[in-house]
Amino acid sequence: MHTVAVLALDRVIPFDLSTPIEVFTRTRLPDGRPGYRVRVCAERPRVDAGTFTLHAPWGLDALGTADTVIVPGTDDSAAPLPPAVRTALRAAAGRGTRIASICSGAFPFAATGLLDGLRATTHWAVADLLAAAHPEIEVDPDVLYVDNGQFLTSAGAAAGLDLCLHMIRGDYGSAVAADAARLSVMPLEREGGQAQFIVHEHTPTPQGSELDPLLAWLRENLGHELALSDIAARAGMSTRTLIRRFRAQTGVTPLQWLHRARVRQAQHLLETTAHSVERIGAQVGFGSATAFRDRFKRTTGISPHTYRRSFS
Repeated sequence: MHTVAVLALDRVIPFDLSTPIEVFTRTRLPDGRPGYRVRVCAERPRVDAGTFTLHAPWGLDALGTADTVIVPGTDDSAAPLPPAVRTALRAAAGRGTRIASICSGAFPFAATGLLDGLRATTHWAVADLLAAAHPEIEVDPDVLYVDNGQFLTSAGAAAGLDLCLHMIRGDYGSAVAADAARLSVMPLEREGGQAQFIVHEHTPTPQGSELDPLLAWLRENLGHELALSDIAARAGMSTRTLIRRFRAQTGVTPLQWLHRARVRQAQHLLETTAHSVERIGAQVGFGSATAFRDRFKRTTGISPHTYRRSFS
């Protein structure tokens, strides 16, 4: 039987800890046998789980006999990884054990060095922190999970469910995974990535920036057709100067900023109105419904219709 060891670090997030326990313990093979044996492991028997204290039945030595190790997130992503845990995880990896992290569990996972040179993800709210702390990792904040083969990472909260179902499908096939998904009241595959859950705020500019009046004008005129030359004329600059100053102060080009602002306004309208997708696309300044759908999906990972079903 496939053994899954769920690693409980101090200040473990209970949701992240319980997700793999529930999903894997409820997985059944076609003949009714359990598909997995699940063990909760920790460096010490008692683990601080924030609102309660957890008693872990197994120690770190159980990682050595596991087929899969799950690293849930903790509420302190900056906490140093205990040397004994690092050694145990690296030893497990050396034996070919599959290791997967859920949400901010990517931070202790990354601290082992096992993700160096690989693509990984975590909760979008802390993706920048992971990228800054571990520049040797290619952090992708837009996806629900990343599968590198032996090493896997997932985004926040419910994305841990997506990752567990993905691993079950790889272990036992789609029929077993679909049954596990039904028990979890989850689709086997969700459309889009975690980009759909990100509120795309306007890129901040320094207080008192010379661009403040221009940005205010852009926000007020999102619904109008605006070319780069129009924006430059409003700013009283050449297009080359505008692009240079805009990028220096916002990190993006004027048109990139405008596209993001329009998509964010479209998200608001999809959530709060019954207007058609075509009408909303026109309201926020896209010349055609096709252009709107393409830009919206490129930014959020899903279509406007799917976004509305999820968030209206």
